[in-house]
Amino acid sequence: MDDLYPLSPVDGVEARAAPARSAARPPWRDWLETILTTVALFFLVEVFVVQGYKVYGSCMEPNLCTGERILGNKIVYDFEPIARGDIVVFRPPHHPDTPFVKRVIGLPGEMLEIRDNQVYINGRRLDEPYLQRAWHDDRPPQRVLSGMVYVMGDNRDNSSDSRSWGEVPIANIQAKVWLRYWPPSRIEVLR
Repeated sequence: MDDLYPLSPVDGVEARAAPARSAARPPWRDWLETILTTVALFFLVEVFVVQGYKVYGSCMEPNLCTGERILGNKIVYDFEPIARGDIVVFRPPHHPDTPFVKRVIGLPGEMLEIRDNQVYINGRRLDEPYLQRAWHDDRPPQRVLSGMVYVMGDNRDNSSDSRSWGEVPIANIQAKVWLRYWPPSRIEVLR
């Protein structure tokens, strides 16, 4: 028989109260279960879905500055392809233990050229509204290899990127940056 206690009938239906707390179960166990469940969920989200990063260096200024904190979506590329203009966190081939953050400029199979401080993709000038500083560079045409992307910082004259150490394997991309959450005055969904 259930340990339920009948209440007065409501509209002809008998209502029952919740069972009384068992004296054998201390109240701190409920708190402990809640805390452990929360920690486990946070751990799973951090490992598989979203991860936080701290920005170091000036390569993405003024769009991302040293000390700012960002969140990266780790599963987005399981559902959609990498797109030009995405800001990504990745492990570069020359520093595999250090995450870098840059913007995707060239996609696999594209012909990329830098002429008179402008990027050209397949012969067409790339519109880059996110650039806020003048930069200086020229590079001959090169084809982005299959399975690779060409990345550059937004502060081009102060960025170590694909121009210096080559393309990035898509497999090295860890996350797409989607939110700056620190400092509070600069909270923004990044596109």
